[in-house]
Amino acid sequence: MLNFQLFCTFAPEKRNNMDLIKTFTRLIAHELHLNEHAVENTLKLLDEGCTIPFISRYRKERTGGLDEVQITAISDRAEQLRETAKRKDTIVKTITEQGKMTPELEQRLSDCWELTTLEDIYLPFKPRRRTRAQVAREQGLEPLAELLLLQREAHPQEAARRFVTDSVASVADALKGAQDIVAEQMSEDERNRNSVRAAFRREAFITSKVIKSKKDEEAAQKYSDYYDWEEPLKRCSSHRLLAMRRGQDEGFLRVSITIDDEEAVRRLKRNLPPTPPKGSAACRRLLEEAVEDGYKRLLLPSIENEFATLSKTKADEEAIHVFAQNLRQLLLSAPLGQKRVMGIDPGFRTGCKVVCLDAQGNLLHHEAIFPHPPVNHRMQASVHLQQMIADYHIEAIAIGNGTASRETRAFVEDVLSSTQHPAPTTYVVSEDGASVYSASKTARDEFPNEDVTVRGAVSIGRRLMDPLAELVKIDPKSIGVGQYQHDVDQTKLKHSLDHVVESCVNLVGVNLNTASQHLLTYVSGLGPVLAQNIVDYRREHGAFTSRAQLKKVPRLGPAAFQQCAGFLRIPEARNPLDNSAVHPESYAIVERMAADNGCTVADLIHQQEKRAAIDIQRYVTAEVGIPTLTDIMKELEKPGRDPRQPIEEFEFDPGVQTIDDLHEGMELPGIVTNITNFGAFVDIGVHQDGLIHVSQLADRYVSDPTQVVSLHQHVRVRVTAVDLRRQRISLSMKGMQQ
Repeated sequence: MLNFQLFCTFAPEKRNNMDLIKTFTRLIAHELHLNEHAVENTLKLLDEGCTIPFISRYRKERTGGLDEVQITAISDRAEQLRETAKRKDTIVKTITEQGKMTPELEQRLSDCWELTTLEDIYLPFKPRRRTRAQVAREQGLEPLAELLLLQREAHPQEAARRFVTDSVASVADALKGAQDIVAEQMSEDERNRNSVRAAFRREAFITSKVIKSKKDEEAAQKYSDYYDWEEPLKRCSSHRLLAMRRGQDEGFLRVSITIDDEEAVRRLKRNLPPTPPKGSAACRRLLEEAVEDGYKRLLLPSIENEFATLSKTKADEEAIHVFAQNLRQLLLSAPLGQKRVMGIDPGFRTGCKVVCLDAQGNLLHHEAIFPHPPVNHRMQASVHLQQMIADYHIEAIAIGNGTASRETRAFVEDVLSSTQHPAPTTYVVSEDGASVYSASKTARDEFPNEDVTVRGAVSIGRRLMDPLAELVKIDPKSIGVGQYQHDVDQTKLKHSLDHVVESCVNLVGVNLNTASQHLLTYVSGLGPVLAQNIVDYRREHGAFTSRAQLKKVPRLGPAAFQQCAGFLRIPEARNPLDNSAVHPESYAIVERMAADNGCTVADLIHQQEKRAAIDIQRYVTAEVGIPTLTDIMKELEKPGRDPRQPIEEFEFDPGVQTIDDLHEGMELPGIVTNITNFGAFVDIGVHQDGLIHVSQLADRYVSDPTQVVSLHQHVRVRVTAVDLRRQRISLSMKGMQQ
């Protein structure tokens, strides 16, 4: 526990915000091993309403160059500390109202910032339901409990006779009530609670047993690995713990966390007051019985629940981290760019829904073709496909990777092989979440007169053009790159994923004149209302010609302009800096650089020798330092550069169509579709992803799969096992040339 002499925590409405920042600064800098000055400035910027992307990109001088990950950690920890401060206020108020506050207790609470310790301090004062110990106190048995603790009564039964009343029927009842009081005191003692916690940390086992009456149910079979499972809790991986918890929630498993109870009780008995010389063995025996009862009835369930919560929280954090990494990679997938695209949502019985989009992603035409059984109008479909490619000058074709994907791609490639004009390139695109988008309000607003199949095909086509712009319209949980995403804390998951989306959108930058309201929502400083206002202004007044025009958008004031301007791009702007990541607040610096070199800003961008002549040291001021000037020079070299990699073509092994075609030892091309902390899933073109276990990712030990593979990476794999009954494919990358 950190232990600083801190400010008074008991009147938040009177607390000076600067004092709060200084307090949090010391705590956070110590915990995260960061410079105090950098942390303090970051907290001030956050308190002023600055966003994390803005701070990391445009306030490097004040933060010492902290990156988004560090700033996010500071922001999250500050929020936790604020919640702890609120909890302390409640605790102090409650204890004070009980008339039990002392200067020593007040100081302990003031110094404490560890939530578990804070709750332990509060536990004896916490209002609760009427316990057995409370009933015994109301019956006047507390003095008898104190006599037992003194251990001087040779015959405690005789002492107990004095406490037999109308409400205490017998000596045995009196002694039992006194033991209840001792048991509760023992269970609330900080030293005892920490003793049991230490045992759980060292030696706790998590155990999973199948509920026998559910064992043979079909739905229970996916949990068969955990029918009789036990392992040390500290070694239990996130995915195993979440799987067991899901099995328990669905009623198939019984999960428990246990320690050596006998040893734990022995330790607690050693914490009892020592028996005085010539003390009472009878009193000691009653006290030890109370310890055993208090441990089993009160302390053990409390600490077991605490560790169940802690282990679930840790597993959630790991799963959310994996999801966030996958989502970032997916959002930053290579874009095709502004090309005229045909999107195809493949299908057998219902046919393939085909849409034609212009270079901005607008829907030009749609129709259904039926090249596959049972309809099998292959010739007609071929003619229609060729006509659409010619009529709409299609440059690329995006085919969804769901049902009939392989067959549809083979059909399209066959059609293209007979065309005389330059054939468009064909790509297979993930359909994950397309159905969610197609049924959403967003899709209905975009295409009120089209059905869900058309909307889904449009989404597939747009994903090829710009994955980021299209995927921001879909709830990240529906994109299919998570690990037990529906089992983790949904508030924390949303918080993390929103950060990822915001980070990716601002890293890439947004075209102010083509971005949808949903994409603009994630731009630093905007949000849904201002994003909609920008779209409305654009619709009424036409395309933006300068960033300065943003100031005319309703409700977009100076603060919002400062936060968003650097992340918005205008490709055909009069000022070339409006299509770069150079912030408007730095335009004067660039203009001075150009004037000093006797040229225009455009000359600086297009002529390397002009940039090479600039000595950035000449432009350092109290507000603008080398980090900002270095970023400006990088932008002048490649204004508005897209950080995403160029798109690559891919083709599955044509000889493998279904899982029945696989056999052990085959080497195949594949695409990484999902990454977990136990391995990576790979699409090899058989409508069932295979798993590369983490132990099979490389010829060396791998602790984190993301160190070896990334989402949508093209890999070569070897089939190591095929389980047709459970439809499972095991793959390996060991010894494979990538």
